[in-house]
Amino acid sequence: MIDATSSLLYAGAYLVAVLGGHVVVRWVLRLCPLSEGDAYQGLKRAGTVIGVLERLFTVTLVILGQYAAITILFAAKSIVRFGESKERRFAEYYLVGTLASILFALLAAQAALKLAAILRA
Repeated sequence: MIDATSSLLYAGAYLVAVLGGHVVVRWVLRLCPLSEGDAYQGLKRAGTVIGVLERLFTVTLVILGQYAAITILFAAKSIVRFGESKERRFAEYYLVGTLASILFALLAAQAALKLAAILRA
């Protein structure tokens, strides 16, 4: 059973991962932008929604201690994007965004876990 303090910390980790992660990933991707013709123009805002879901899943998996499952998430996302990844610029852009997103969520979740452990002690 999760105590109230841990629940609040975990909820905070979700908020930090989703909202803060969006800002950080957009900033990182500005360092290596795609031009208009570099990638298939998919659904409007789909990348944002995918990133939010990716960070939600990552925080959940870290809190549950299922680190190996994060690799499955990353692999599934990569399989779906495989056809588009043959274009080098898009593949690098995709990889930078995905790694920044997952790393930010991992750090937010780990911070919440560590803080919860300190507060329980």
